[in-house]
Amino acid sequence: MTFSFLSSEEFDEQAHQMYDAGEYDEALEVLQEGLRRYPDAVDLHVGLGYIRLAREEFAWARQSFEAALAFEADHEDGWVGLGESLLKFGRLEEALECFGKVDELGLGDDLELGLAIGRALYREALFRESRQRLASLAAVHRDSAEVRAALGYTLHALGDDLGARRELRSALRLDPALHEVRIYLSHLLFERGDMQAALRELETVPASEHWDPLSLWRYIELKCSLDACSENDPALAPWRERWAELQAEPDVIDHLLAEVETAFEESGGEPTPTPISGEAGVPTIAQPEPHTVRTADGQVFSGTWEEIVLRMRDTLSDPDEPISSFMRRAAQRVRNLTGCDLPCDDAETFIRESARIGLLQIED
Repeated sequence: MTFSFLSSEEFDEQAHQMYDAGEYDEALEVLQEGLRRYPDAVDLHVGLGYIRLAREEFAWARQSFEAALAFEADHEDGWVGLGESLLKFGRLEEALECFGKVDELGLGDDLELGLAIGRALYREALFRESRQRLASLAAVHRDSAEVRAALGYTLHALGDDLGARRELRSALRLDPALHEVRIYLSHLLFERGDMQAALRELETVPASEHWDPLSLWRYIELKCSLDACSENDPALAPWRERWAELQAEPDVIDHLLAEVETAFEESGGEPTPTPISGEAGVPTIAQPEPHTVRTADGQVFSGTWEEIVLRMRDTLSDPDEPISSFMRRAAQRVRNLTGCDLPCDDAETFIRESARIGLLQIED
């Protein structure tokens, strides 16, 4: 990429636009070039920090935010970014001190900064701290749909489903076009057993505004069961087409639930035997029983619970990543998409709960 002679503000603006578009590599190049020309430009250091966070380069992100704060100790975005970076290393107390600096600057009630802090805490499963920040923000910004929605997600994570539904409904009254929030609310209503209310929410979301196959599949299922539609009803065509479109471009969770059969077949279909003692008189340890699982799109695969999750990890992630870490990331993704909690303590509960919430079917 070539650049004309731009000001530091113009470099920052270009990078910001690329960041918003998800073009992180391009934004990184712009910011690095900008810093070569303007090495003391605080906003460029802060912008670089956020790009590093988006690229999961957390140590580099922390370094960028620290560089920004060395130039300008009262830069509020720098403190928020540094706090978020520290959270990635589990340094909660230091992160909270960084967020506290924003309060000391008199900006604790700032909408954008408060949302950034609340969401950062939520992403790291610090739900009580997130609730405290977002509830305080909601008291000041009563007309902010984004704050109400973020608070609703956090309350649900804390098990307060009633409060979560209340806040999500408040968000939708303030901004009815928040389709992601409406889909989340529909999942909560579905989990509560209020199928009719869940369908009412989904009926107001255009097919094109769905970004996960589960909500589309759930809409079709509810229309068929509650409104006596057939699966081939022309009225459902936009939802079927959108479902097929999303299935054609699977993300991590789609792969998690729909493509592990391929990984199993590529491994030869033979489970790795568990080592057992060969000494005489030592009883043979029974091997775990295999299971058969069918995904929402009809694919079938088999294996023990641990083998299934292991092959998911090997196929979709870094083979060196701990299984527990992989399941936690998948569980967080499911929560973001559906509002449902997916236990990740062990492989069996992970898969069984996936089946319970409708992501797949176990055929034992």
